[in-house]
Amino acid sequence: MGLDLVLSGNVLVPRAETELLCRHAVALLAAAEQDDPLVVDMCCGSGNLGLAIASAVPRARVLAADLTADAVKTAALNAARLGLADRVSVRQGDLFGALAQDGAEKRAIMIVCNPPYISSARLADESAHLLENEPREAFDGGPYGISIQQRLVREAPAFLRPGGWLLFEFGVGQERQAAALLARAGAYEPLPPLRDDDGRPRVAVARLHPDSATQARERPSLG
Repeated sequence: MGLDLVLSGNVLVPRAETELLCRHAVALLAAAEQDDPLVVDMCCGSGNLGLAIASAVPRARVLAADLTADAVKTAALNAARLGLADRVSVRQGDLFGALAQDGAEKRAIMIVCNPPYISSARLADESAHLLENEPREAFDGGPYGISIQQRLVREAPAFLRPGGWLLFEFGVGQERQAAALLARAGAYEPLPPLRDDDGRPRVAVARLHPDSATQARERPSLG
């Protein structure tokens, strides 16, 4: 994404798939008619996604959050090094719980996320090599690899403004699960996923319905 970032063995090394998400997010924000858009970067890791958005969209403000202290420290350091600390704030906590003191409810025009999406079983087997130099928290998506996606889709409407965007990365072969999560939530207008250079769906794109509260009551929760 063209940024000079500090990385360590305690944060995820950015992958090419996240650039796909970032480019689309920047394009949507560039077309948005809002002077001071708030973007939430959930599971921010090194801060690469939120910082790239802030760099490309000078009027945007970013709230970035991660579960681990190492990631929060690294993202804050990168924001300072890039001269973006005045528009990028970094919080620590469990998903949206990290933003509890920011008064961000119903204010974000966009939420972006590169969540963990590998199943715990795969990390114990064919994907175990990923844990040699990067933290488990960056990869482990629970028994089926979609635990964080489930929570993200369920909790994001409380922080999105009507018509706001939700974009999140998912693993190869997870497009049906991602689409099902968005459909069951009942709060979103799902859009076609973004595809990588090999034509594989890799990023979910959805827009919050203006009447999302009504829509959500009409469908069962994810539990």
